[in-house]
Amino acid sequence: MVPHLITALTGPINELEQRILDSMPAIERWFRLEWMEHTPPFYSSVDIRNAGFKLAPVDTNLFPRGWNNLTPQMLPLAVQSAMAAIEKICPEAKNLLLIPENDTRSTFYLSNVAQLQRIFHMAGLNVRVGSISPDIKETTVINLPNGEQVTLEPVIRTKRRLGLKDFDPCTILLNNDLMAGPPGILEELHEQYLLPPLHAGGSVRRKSKHFRSYEELAKRLGKLLGIDPWLINPMFNQCGAVDMAQGQGLDCLTTNVDALLGKIRRKYKEYGINEKPFVIVKSDSGAPGMGIMTVRDVKDLAVLHHRAKTTAGKGAPQVVDAIIQEGVLTNERINDAVAEPVVYMMDRYVVGGFYRIHAERGVDENLNAPGSSYVPLAFADNAHLPQVGMRPGASAPNRFYMYGVVGRLAMAAASYELEATDPDAETYD
Repeated sequence: MVPHLITALTGPINELEQRILDSMPAIERWFRLEWMEHTPPFYSSVDIRNAGFKLAPVDTNLFPRGWNNLTPQMLPLAVQSAMAAIEKICPEAKNLLLIPENDTRSTFYLSNVAQLQRIFHMAGLNVRVGSISPDIKETTVINLPNGEQVTLEPVIRTKRRLGLKDFDPCTILLNNDLMAGPPGILEELHEQYLLPPLHAGGSVRRKSKHFRSYEELAKRLGKLLGIDPWLINPMFNQCGAVDMAQGQGLDCLTTNVDALLGKIRRKYKEYGINEKPFVIVKSDSGAPGMGIMTVRDVKDLAVLHHRAKTTAGKGAPQVVDAIIQEGVLTNERINDAVAEPVVYMMDRYVVGGFYRIHAERGVDENLNAPGSSYVPLAFADNAHLPQVGMRPGASAPNRFYMYGVVGRLAMAAASYELEATDPDAETYD
């Protein structure tokens, strides 16, 4: 099922699509050269929004969940990519330990764990699931709605290694975003490969660092394609500590929201876009405490401040570093519900994705919220095989190839970001 674009403003996107298709050999060479110099994240997923006049990533996840949303037709590609990724890191690998989130109640999440286990088993590895949750003290079998089972085992830490009873892995795959910081049990593991590394965790990563790297790469790819990089890049500003309840940092937020809305208005005017600009204000680290807020006017901040004041003290801490990101509309629909593509990658390859849809959300709202559902998508044959010669917008694989390019650009930005935050990086003066 291919979502349809409902906007009449597809001119710039069709032109961008045509540029991307015409430049395919140059784009693939550009990526090949990037991967000669930089190491892609082990796996990643990227949320993309297609406004019809602009196509841009809005979030990049280095501990992607949702592998259970990918279709069976995609598994061979995922398995091949897993083989390539493992071969690069540990060619003699025999055992892989998969460490999930501590939440053992969500069978939807555990279905994702089962899918990852299947992919790496098919890639030729013995895969077991080791839990670092204090609640898992013995082998626990959890039944999933589809009839499958996931077996969680408590991890065992020796002085230098992490494993399970009678299971010593050379590679440990984290599917746990470490938002609360890396637990001691995962530190100082110098004899095993930990993927992704600890500094990819949510307590270290900053969205602003990621999008700064992405902005530089978008400029370079834009130059290669001869396009305005704004067509594939969401502009952003950032503020330090913001507490919406207490009003701390509200001046900084007001100034930056106003400045960014002004920049977007100028771009809309340049391209003849008759839409109301908006920005998204969210936590720079992705930490709880600030929800994802859609702001269309600086006056909205006063309303949000008042709302935060009345709910203060309920739940998570309210003080967070904030990023103000250009809002990108999603003008794709499946059965009248707004939809956004999510691209999945392993090593440097696009392995597929799905559409996240939400019937109760608007075109300028976050779709990754309770009530969202997923339409699995095998990227119509292959994200690397667009139908050359087809008119832009007429061929579904054309659009998927374009999504794959933007997804890989975000993945390249993540590799720059991880290099910059690597505590063990070698420095040369």
